[in-house]
Amino acid sequence: MASKASLLLSFLLLFSTCLAHHQQQQQQLPQNQCQIGRIDALEPSDRIQAEAGVTEFWNADEKQFQCAGVEFLRHRIQPGGLLLPSYVNAPLLSFIEKGRGVHGVILPGCPETYESSQEQQFSGQSERRGQKFQGLQDRHQKVRNLNQGDVVAIPAGTAHWIYNDGETELVAVVFFDTQNSANQLDQNHRRFFLAGNPQGQSEQQQGQRQPRRQQGQSQQEQPYRNAGNIFNGFDVEFLAEAFNVNRETAEKLQGQRDQRGHIVNVEQDLQIIRPPQTREQQEREQQGGRQGGRSNGFEETICSLKLSENIDNPTHADFVNPQAGRISNLNSFKFPVLRQLQLSAERGELHPNAIKAPFWTLNAHNLVYVTDGTLRIQIVNNAGESVFDDELREGQVVVIPQNFAAIKRAGEQGSRWISFKTNDNAMVANLAGRVSALKSMPVDVVANAYQLSRNDAQKLKFSQQELLLLSPNTYSRS
Repeated sequence: MASKASLLLSFLLLFSTCLAHHQQQQQQLPQNQCQIGRIDALEPSDRIQAEAGVTEFWNADEKQFQCAGVEFLRHRIQPGGLLLPSYVNAPLLSFIEKGRGVHGVILPGCPETYESSQEQQFSGQSERRGQKFQGLQDRHQKVRNLNQGDVVAIPAGTAHWIYNDGETELVAVVFFDTQNSANQLDQNHRRFFLAGNPQGQSEQQQGQRQPRRQQGQSQQEQPYRNAGNIFNGFDVEFLAEAFNVNRETAEKLQGQRDQRGHIVNVEQDLQIIRPPQTREQQEREQQGGRQGGRSNGFEETICSLKLSENIDNPTHADFVNPQAGRISNLNSFKFPVLRQLQLSAERGELHPNAIKAPFWTLNAHNLVYVTDGTLRIQIVNNAGESVFDDELREGQVVVIPQNFAAIKRAGEQGSRWISFKTNDNAMVANLAGRVSALKSMPVDVVANAYQLSRNDAQKLKFSQQELLLLSPNTYSRS
């Protein structure tokens, strides 16, 4: 009996020690990461060229990225380019900045519901020429059309690919939440390719140019440079037996001789089964109308998850001021898959010189990427110090850490931006405007807090009658 008690005591001691060590690691991990004295507007620090496109990386070692636990990159895919299938260790949101395309997301265990008959017209070049596919039937999981303004949500570890079937470059910016609980590796964005030889193209480039990465810097911003596809690590004989194919085919799975990089050119239009785009858009609108932006757990199963939503549609805006601009939020109430990813997005547009009222975000970090025009942003930390006061140009990024106060003003040509947030229902508190922190305080509290007369405190509370987006004439008169 004593030995059992001793064993139980030893187990409890070991468990307590491991738990304390784990908690200590969790506490030490983000320590001091958000003690930021200065934030800079960021541009891509590195790029990797492939056969049919390029991927540009922001330096993940920047302190503002480390604070938020996020990473960011931009794909530029040429017409006819295919971003090879891969999966990532963290959930991601992608925004289609320009162009159009097709994408597939491979959900494990879900059936291949798109099926061809022996005589099946495929989308693409063969369909336009009236040719018909003769031979074996094809079956695959659902593919989805991509359009400018779409936000695509992809859970951690879910394989996906993108094909540019348009006539112009497809530009997609990608946001990774590496601190998300779904990522049980380290805080680096790690991409696992299912095909190709991504490092092959990089090896060709190394003799042509020097990368911008400094010596000693981590590989976080270059996850494709030292990457082969996952089949490359398996024995060829095992692969041949697992797929029931010959050795030559198994070697092609490994892609060791492939020098095209991670974005490859499709010689002829990709032959895939998909409904006409207009029909898919109609189905999307009908689903949105039926669901009313809410989910009770029965409308969507894992295999029928809606994984993309257009955030550019003006009719879906949450805040509109005809003299100032509009704001559209995409959260888990509108886009249920975001509940699983614990992420959300915001699309903003300000007219020339208009202001978005000063605010702070209660429960999320906020990455801002400017897509059009210029946007001046001021960011203030908990010590009341300005850590950022600069103008973001098109293609630049800045992170507004959780609870840091910020204000935005568009330049002379106006501005549009996309924000990615690390909470599926990010909550914003405004400091000014018709619904704001000061407006919600009693007049005497405002008067005593700011050493104002009661009359001046009332003016401070009630002078601004606009809600969130402030037109230029409202503050130019003051």
